[in-house]
Amino acid sequence: MNFFEKFIALVTYIYDPIHYWWEREKTQKFVASLLIFIFLFWLTVIEMNRHGVLPEFLGQKIPKNPFDAVHLAFSLLLIFEVITFIFVLPCSVTMAVAKQLEILSLIFLRNCFKLLIEFEEPINFSAHLDIIFQIGSYAFGALLLFISLTIYQKLKQPREGVESGVTIYYFVGAKKCISLLLILIFISLGIYNAFAAYYGKPHVNFFQEFYTILIFSDILIVLISHKFFPSFKDMFRNSGYAIATLLMRLCLTAPIYFDVMIGLMAAVFAMCLTYVYNRAERFF
Repeated sequence: MNFFEKFIALVTYIYDPIHYWWEREKTQKFVASLLIFIFLFWLTVIEMNRHGVLPEFLGQKIPKNPFDAVHLAFSLLLIFEVITFIFVLPCSVTMAVAKQLEILSLIFLRNCFKLLIEFEEPINFSAHLDIIFQIGSYAFGALLLFISLTIYQKLKQPREGVESGVTIYYFVGAKKCISLLLILIFISLGIYNAFAAYYGKPHVNFFQEFYTILIFSDILIVLISHKFFPSFKDMFRNSGYAIATLLMRLCLTAPIYFDVMIGLMAAVFAMCLTYVYNRAERFF
């Protein structure tokens, strides 16, 4: 075995047990139970703070809006979805794009609950019409993304290439290496934000940074895939999916309303690219 073969074998040896552990039913049930516990616990703490039960030094650090608990729960759910995406990446490029769109739709829904924090009891709708329209924008944006995802999933087709099993093995192994790097970056971002929160320093926007990293990982996959699948249609498709990731990254920092439009643009672009790629199979 040469160095590359040994390296891919080592990556597979490390990656597969981690992937199995995360995807097994017991782990997923634990994650779901953990989310429920954190949501109920934080909601209880917030309610206690609202009624002045907590000590003053704690009450100053804990929010009083119950929608903060919803925002926290959705943020944690998104983090777990990002972990799932990392493990989807080696399986299929099209599946990875679908997972990115799923995460984006959940980000839109989370933004709805985040905006609800702006409301004070009792709720005065006339004073918050702009926020209501923003919530509606994110809600309908998430719904349209869900519809786009449904269409995208139907457009996906299994690859009908003639590549050997060895070629697929090494290509998937290379993507597993990228996934392991993403896991390390994911953990590093989490540790950095934890220390930043503890010491009261500015933290990085996790999802913005992660989508930025995904752009570079997609470009790396494009370059790696060119080694194993040098045809123009494969290179164009993989490069196009990198553009879809770029659009999703841009939508995370775009102004309100524009972010929803850019996110939907990414979904439509991915759908059109998949449709054209499937139709092009007969011509290339």
